[in-house]
Amino acid sequence: VWAGWSTRWYGELLRDDAMMSAVGLSLTIAACAATAAAILGTIAAVVLVRFGRFRGSNGFAFMITAPLVMPDVITGLSLLLLFVALAHAIGWPADRGMLTIWLAHVTFCTAYVAVVISSRLRELDRSIEEAAMDLGATPLKVFFVITLPMIMPAIISGWLLAFTLSL
Repeated sequence: VWAGWSTRWYGELLRDDAMMSAVGLSLTIAACAATAAAILGTIAAVVLVRFGRFRGSNGFAFMITAPLVMPDVITGLSLLLLFVALAHAIGWPADRGMLTIWLAHVTFCTAYVAVVISSRLRELDRSIEEAAMDLGATPLKVFFVITLPMIMPAIISGWLLAFTLSL
């Protein structure tokens, strides 16, 4: 029965070793999933925005954004069926534990990160990157020295969003 707000249960949480272990595992999975989603989402956003139209670009864009419009239950059930089928076919994963939860969270969160970063990439002034290439910088150097620092706030925002969603 609700008796009002109390800090008693927070103290109980801190004293319960099993609950603290579960909290630590949840935070670990969320941090690892957010990091992987930030990396994959950045790559996906760069491909979607910078490479323009290519063969299969519509399918790629659909696969990246599908988790945004698909119900979470359908995504979760689909991944569970995939993991069970893989376990029967090739023996991997042997059990459904931390690895499969991490993979499911990365799959779910990458779409959100890609949308956040691609919106920032679309706003960037390309003339700075073009000037660097005119001065002899390679596309890879332009990305790491110019583009990446300019989209870093979006990457951090995407990481925080993915971390929050993964919790």
